[in-house]
Amino acid sequence: MRLLILTQKVDKNDDVLGFFYFWIKEFAEHCQNIIVIALELGDYKELPKNVKVLSLGKENKNFKLFKKLKYIFRFYKYIWQERKSYDSVFVHMNPEYVVLGGLFWRVLSKKVGLWYTHKAVNLKLRLAEILAHIIFTASRESFCLTSKKVKVLGHGIKVSEFVRPKINSQKPEIQREEFKIITIGRISPIKDYETLIKAIEFLDKEFKRDDKRLLVEIIGRPITEKDNRYFLELQNIVKQKGLEKIIEFKGAVPNKEIVSYLSQADLFAHMSRTGSLDKAVLEAMAVGLPIISSNKAVINDVLDKELKDKLGYPEGNAKVMSERIKEIISLSLEEREKLGGKLRDIVKREHSLEGLVKKIVSNLTFR
Repeated sequence: MRLLILTQKVDKNDDVLGFFYFWIKEFAEHCQNIIVIALELGDYKELPKNVKVLSLGKENKNFKLFKKLKYIFRFYKYIWQERKSYDSVFVHMNPEYVVLGGLFWRVLSKKVGLWYTHKAVNLKLRLAEILAHIIFTASRESFCLTSKKVKVLGHGIKVSEFVRPKINSQKPEIQREEFKIITIGRISPIKDYETLIKAIEFLDKEFKRDDKRLLVEIIGRPITEKDNRYFLELQNIVKQKGLEKIIEFKGAVPNKEIVSYLSQADLFAHMSRTGSLDKAVLEAMAVGLPIISSNKAVINDVLDKELKDKLGYPEGNAKVMSERIKEIISLSLEEREKLGGKLRDIVKREHSLEGLVKKIVSNLTFR
């Protein structure tokens, strides 16, 4: 199959979208040739030879006057000039591209698929649902518009890239001197970081009493002005509660460094209220890192009955969250490693990138 891919950014070092570089590489393994149209380009070297990358020009900082009109002009220019080089279209998380190109692609008999994992439903998405032939999503909760076109495929994690070193159980007394919790995601109210801060406040007194050290790393950055205001609020809350030495805001981290951070942690905390299945929590599981989550998609669609009782907690409930953290802390290193192994197996079985791409390509192939 010859495939056209439309996405927001191609940059393997991007802290948010760096993962999609590996998606493109995997698609290249299953397609004759690929054309990628991205709003913005960064570092995309080492992509296979059967991949052609085109930019709408956002990376050009001098490109300001009438920039949206220029993006649209280039969009139509590319989908027209490359029309004989692709049979199907895969749009990643940007329904506006389906709205802009859907009729054109249908007239030319191109099969159109949209990948979308977000609870937001707006006019763009409703129009894209009409124009697309098929809609792919990661979980039942990840697409909130009722449609017969929806296919739930799981997420796409390059599991081979997420390898956690074996825990050294020879010196348990050294390993237990500190317990590190990590969470990764955009600094935004929907990610509910204040619940984590409250849970840590509950735990802090016990750790001081037991002479143990608790550490929390929050990886991510604010994007919008609203996010920035929320970030300042979180920093003030941490300061008011006297938790500055425990909770650290690490900022943005390049995608290629995420595995290193996950490998050095003992627990991944997941508080997101997006309703959709976040990639970050699956990456933590792929490393073999124990997790706790209040996310409905994780609890309902990822974890089995035994695990959801151990690792799930009610959304926004800091007290129960702190209890779940204590339960993980109480496990021996070997028990934590065994738990992490079960979580990694779930990702390998149900959310591997290889499996996802095969399903997408199969569904976009005309029969």
